[in-house]
Amino acid sequence: MSAPLLLLDGASMWFRSYFALPSSITAPDGRPVNAVRGFLDTVANLISRERPARLVVCRDDDWRPRWRVDLIPSYKAHRVLQESPGDDTPDVEDVPDDLTPQEDMIFALLDAFGIATAGAPGYEADDVLGTLAARERRDPVLVVSGDRDLLQLVADEPVPVRVLYLGRGMAKATKWGPVEVAEQYGVPVDRAGPAYAELALLRGDPSDGLPGVPGIGEKTAAALLAEYGSLTAIVAAAEDPSSSLPKAQRTRLRAAADYIERAGAVVRVATDAPVSFSTGSDRLPLAAADPRPVADLAAEFGVTSAVGRLQKALDELPD
Repeated sequence: MSAPLLLLDGASMWFRSYFALPSSITAPDGRPVNAVRGFLDTVANLISRERPARLVVCRDDDWRPRWRVDLIPSYKAHRVLQESPGDDTPDVEDVPDDLTPQEDMIFALLDAFGIATAGAPGYEADDVLGTLAARERRDPVLVVSGDRDLLQLVADEPVPVRVLYLGRGMAKATKWGPVEVAEQYGVPVDRAGPAYAELALLRGDPSDGLPGVPGIGEKTAAALLAEYGSLTAIVAAAEDPSSSLPKAQRTRLRAAADYIERAGAVVRVATDAPVSFSTGSDRLPLAAADPRPVADLAAEFGVTSAVGRLQKALDELPD
């Protein structure tokens, strides 16, 4: 099997690093760099473990796209620190004050190394991950994230797409494919990825401000998908008086018909986002073209050891 394409959910990873490591980890000038160090160490670990030939760190160019909010106004509303003054600029997300500067440090280091980042105006990192995974026709894909929403990307064709879920940390990371998603959530294995998105739509997700269908929890949603195969078939059964769907579930689904119609585009990641890259290639460089800027940034941020571990992981890859 060819070396995998690693697609990293950048914000998810450095957010988790920020909370996993103490803020006492600082640069020489006193700035916290716990997220920077944790992110670099995680990337080095992933490279050593998965031995990719290509790697992309995917960005949240708009963490709360207006088109999703227009469909479901509660979408991520509880995370908004400040509303955008216009449709062309993202809302300001409520994140720790000392995390945002570390994101700039991470991007500076990635740029100095020549490691690709990718984003799309008006789209979230999930959509970038989904678009790049859907485009791939050559190498197996590994999506790395602490967000369960990305389980909807698992697939076997046209190339294997797996999700390395970091929800319990890197040491306990678990790799998910269609079989694992089907076994854990009771959805049809032949369309485990899309079915997981439909399950999430039905049950709701308070962390994203998605209400779900009242009275339809995860177990009921899974049972409906197992019986009918898809959300489209479930909705059709709710509208069909001759179907075997229980009356209570029929009533709930019909009452939520407007939500179900609007939520589809909110819950499902986009696979056609206008993705652009920071570099000309997603090929993982074995070393920076010019090591001096990397060394200078590493010294400035106080992460020389972490950068050294990343370079060591790159040195172990085949030419």
